[in-house]
Amino acid sequence: MLKRVTQTLFLILALTTLNGNAISAAKTILKFGTIAPEGSDWHDAMLELRQKWLELSDGEIEMRIYAGGVLGGETEMVRKVQRRGLDGIAISGAGLPNIDSSIGCLNVPMLFNTYQELDYVRERVSPSVEQRAEKRGFKILTWAEGGWVYFFTKRPVRTPDDLRKLRLWITPGFPDHEKLFKEFKFQVVPLSATDMLTSLQTGLIEAIDVPPLFALLDRSYQIASNMTDVKWAPLNAAMVISAKAWQKIPEQLRPELAAAAVEIGKGLRQSIRTAESEAINAMQDRGLTIVKIDPSEREMWKSEVESAHDQMPCNQEHPELFHNILTLLQEFKNSQTTAVQQ
Repeated sequence: MLKRVTQTLFLILALTTLNGNAISAAKTILKFGTIAPEGSDWHDAMLELRQKWLELSDGEIEMRIYAGGVLGGETEMVRKVQRRGLDGIAISGAGLPNIDSSIGCLNVPMLFNTYQELDYVRERVSPSVEQRAEKRGFKILTWAEGGWVYFFTKRPVRTPDDLRKLRLWITPGFPDHEKLFKEFKFQVVPLSATDMLTSLQTGLIEAIDVPPLFALLDRSYQIASNMTDVKWAPLNAAMVISAKAWQKIPEQLRPELAAAAVEIGKGLRQSIRTAESEAINAMQDRGLTIVKIDPSEREMWKSEVESAHDQMPCNQEHPELFHNILTLLQEFKNSQTTAVQQ
């Protein structure tokens, strides 16, 4: 009798152990990287998504987040996803074109004046852009942004000619971006982001184009202490996962996980936009000068950009998408005009 009970207990223990191992084996670990530092709005949003996915999957799906660029720059992380060394990235508009060049069409200089315009257009073109990304092995989970890109300069800049007199930093590895800036006859100096601050200090560069949140974070505004009041372009951003990693997630979980990412993305967009205004105010309190420009000077910027539309990579590589964006933008402006008249 004792022998039979012992055998039964052993069998139960063995089955329990095997079941526990099966559960452990079923757990999916997803590695996500970002250049956003710990404590940033982007990192907080990723932590929120991690917790939400754990809850929705009953602990089956776990994100491991590597922040602050510890896994390299955005171009390098895109390559790691392609080689399956990484499952996903929270990535800015500077790196997104590495996934598919059509995404760069949402970063065309001086195309958008407000976030409302950007939201209207992005919402309508994103399905086709996301399809192109999926064909390249990436699923866009949610859209956000890093804020508006402004020129921060060592000397006040009011016109494009003023900027042409300064050496302007650009990130290397983006030939289309460099080509575009050369179309404007800007003196570009390609340098890694890690060398940017030191190069400002030594005088190797005299101007940078970054969002206010970036300038506040690395204190580059203390050296390039003039910000030209021209919204050069929105820095779109997104959270993406490799298509192969997404397929590893049980099919019945995917709709809820995708919906959670979209919802958290909405909250992130709002927090970034609020933080952007706060960042500008904080930098002004600490010595930043906002270089205001008059309507005629603003028209100089706009006319120069519009004259270069034919040479822009977006228009050359994706003419239908570029035309669609211009049409949607005008459609939105017309609707706003009609609403005011009513």
